[in-house]
Amino acid sequence: MKNIQKVAVLGGNGRTGNHLVRQLLEKGFDLKVLLRNPENFSIQNPKIEIVKGDALEMNCIRDLLKDCDVAISTLGQRQNEPLTALKATGNILKVMKEYAIKRYILLAGLNVDTPFDKKSDITISATNYMKTNFPEIQEDRQKAYDALVESNIDWTLVRVPFIDFNVPSSKILISLEDCLGERIAATAITRFMIKVLEESIFIKQAPFIAGE
Repeated sequence: MKNIQKVAVLGGNGRTGNHLVRQLLEKGFDLKVLLRNPENFSIQNPKIEIVKGDALEMNCIRDLLKDCDVAISTLGQRQNEPLTALKATGNILKVMKEYAIKRYILLAGLNVDTPFDKKSDITISATNYMKTNFPEIQEDRQKAYDALVESNIDWTLVRVPFIDFNVPSSKILISLEDCLGERIAATAITRFMIKVLEESIFIKQAPFIAGE
C-alpha cells in the first residue's frame, strides 16, 4: 500500500500489540496509539503520538483515526469487561467512513467462521470449544466479522491459533480455508500483519496463519 504516512494502532499495550508497535517503528511509520492507561506503555519514540481513551468510545476512535491513513488492531476481549469485538469494530468502521480511510487490518482467533472455510477436525474442535465455553465472546467476534463483510472498507481479518510469546518468529503457513498449525509466534503475527499492509494483500479476506 503506497503513501502510508501515519498508522492508527489499537491494542498497542498488549503483548502482541507491543511487537506490532516496535515493528511498525522499525519500518519507519508514524503512529497514533490508543491507550487506556498510557502510564503503563513502555515504548518511547518521537514517532508515536499517544491518544488516551477506549475503543468502545466513539469520540476516542475519532481522536485516534484523525489524520491517519490506515488502522491496525490487535484488540482482544478484556476479562470481566463488556464485550469488545463488535462495539469496537462498529466504532472503527463508522469513523473510517467519516474520514474516508479505506484500510483496516485486525487480529482474531481461528474460531471465527467464514463461508469459505474448509476447517479440519482439529480446527473445528478448537472452534467448538469457544462456542461451548465462551458463547457470548464467540458470538460477538462472529458479529464483528459480519460487520466487516457488510462494510465498504478494505479489511483483512488475520485469524490465528494459540499465540506463543516464548519462541522466535518462524516461517508462516497461510490458508484461506483452514488453520495449518496449532500455534504461532507473536512476532510472526505482527510481521504478517505489516506485510499485509505494505503489499495490499488479502483485501476483504480472512486468512489463517500458523507457525511451521
